[in-house]
Amino acid sequence: MQFYLPIAEISVNAFLLLGLGMAVGILSGMFGIGGGFILTPLLFMIGIPSAVAVGTQGILIVASSFSALLAHLKRKTVDYPMGIVLLTGGLIGSAGGVRLFKLLSALGQVDLLISLCYVFLLGTVGSLMLIEAVNAYRRRRSNTYVPAKRKKHNWVHGMPFRIRFRASKMYISVLPPLAIGIAVGVLSAIMGVGGGFLMLPAMIYILGMPTKVVVGTSLFQITFMSSFTTLLHATENYTVDFVLGFILLIGGVTGAQIGSRVGAKLNADILRILLASMVLGISLKLLTELVFQPTEIFSLFAK
Repeated sequence: MQFYLPIAEISVNAFLLLGLGMAVGILSGMFGIGGGFILTPLLFMIGIPSAVAVGTQGILIVASSFSALLAHLKRKTVDYPMGIVLLTGGLIGSAGGVRLFKLLSALGQVDLLISLCYVFLLGTVGSLMLIEAVNAYRRRRSNTYVPAKRKKHNWVHGMPFRIRFRASKMYISVLPPLAIGIAVGVLSAIMGVGGGFLMLPAMIYILGMPTKVVVGTSLFQITFMSSFTTLLHATENYTVDFVLGFILLIGGVTGAQIGSRVGAKLNADILRILLASMVLGISLKLLTELVFQPTEIFSLFAK
């Protein structure tokens, strides 16, 4: 069954898109990630223009993040003041990122920027994840695993403009979480990611937030920031294809339910190794497409 995507201006098999959304949903359910940093490169690979892929996948991120956020609201594991600070930074960053995206689109350089960002970021994150996951697996196998203890006080706690975050039981400056929010907002606008895979480690290891409130607070920020970013892409860059987003959403919601059940039955270390390998694989595929010339060169327009 073929669907015409009006913004992307191409026809795509609906079952392919459903399968793609379901696959990303399964991965999201298994690994506990938003899936944007996996979905967007996969959309590139099936021929969706990069600008449309970045703008549209936010629909799936918003829906999945909001669904997960509801569970955390019931468990009261959301630090609202911290979420608001992160969201403020995220809105600033995403507004700037969308405008940068628009400028680069006008210059014809946005595709190259997105691909380079993905190659660098996925390569770096995937390598670090794989090294850490393999080391943890080896320590567990040798019965020498000792959970790492995070420092309760670091350079963040000495910065000015400190306020108390009661749910996180912290008294720190608002500047670091604001900066983290801005960085994630820029990445969200340019790369089409929710940013959770970067924000979660930053909240734990830089801010020192307790793990029990990290995920819920991150989802709070991602839900509203991704909604704002998607709205800006739709109104300023006109790169949100709602037909594409709706089909991906159906597959993603279904896949997430399957993935959550599968992930509960698999070893956590093996899951992390598989995720890291997949991230590195996508990075290498994008790098190959940038470095090597295609075997067949053609133009859509007659000269």
